[in-house]
Amino acid sequence: MEYIGGVDPGLGVKIFADGADLDAILALAQDERVRGFTTNPTLMWKAGLTDYEEFAKRLLERIADKPISFEVFADDADEMRRQAYKISRWGENVYVKIPVSTTCGEPMAPLVRELSESGVNVNVTALFTTAQVELITEAVKDGAPSYISVFAGRIADAGIDPMPIMARAVDIMVHAPRSELIWASPREVLNVVQADQVGCHIITVTNDLLKKLDLLGKDLLQFSLETVQMFRRDAVAAGFSL
Repeated sequence: MEYIGGVDPGLGVKIFADGADLDAILALAQDERVRGFTTNPTLMWKAGLTDYEEFAKRLLERIADKPISFEVFADDADEMRRQAYKISRWGENVYVKIPVSTTCGEPMAPLVRELSESGVNVNVTALFTTAQVELITEAVKDGAPSYISVFAGRIADAGIDPMPIMARAVDIMVHAPRSELIWASPREVLNVVQADQVGCHIITVTNDLLKKLDLLGKDLLQFSLETVQMFRRDAVAAGFSL
């Protein structure tokens, strides 16, 4: 079938679900499109969670065959190290999220190297620049399997095209064959296509965005007609008159 929009829905980029709702994550674990999960303290806080470890272990009891990333929440290397080793022991499918720097901007590359080379699967998060990608790639190139999360969506929020940055990140990470690039914080389905086009390994999506993936490759004339029908249906339902 030829799609008028020119989009081939057969994408190679892996989909990871991003969230902290236990029931939603367990439901998504049955979705063949979802290959892994990521979460963070902000998402957990917004979901009303108060016991980080209890939530994680309940999740891991049910999902043991897909990677799940849990983030440290310390702001100094020593405490990050302690938390990282503890989190890593929760399960073989666990990746420990380490921020690229502390809140004061101190690079965490030395800690990332130590953890990765000691066998901890790390997911280094909140990267925005190719210089950061180079630094972290060097830190994980000889270590355990890892992820490098570049926040392409937030880069776009700054009015900067993330595509050249992500393409360069793919090239840089060739030197770390056990590491995979994550397109983080996407804003729309188009980002999934872009991530695939640039050769990104993984993209994280929220539940709302995941629901829209069925639109990939949709015939645009049909989409137009359905939109017109929606406007008409809603106008009738509202009882508008002139």
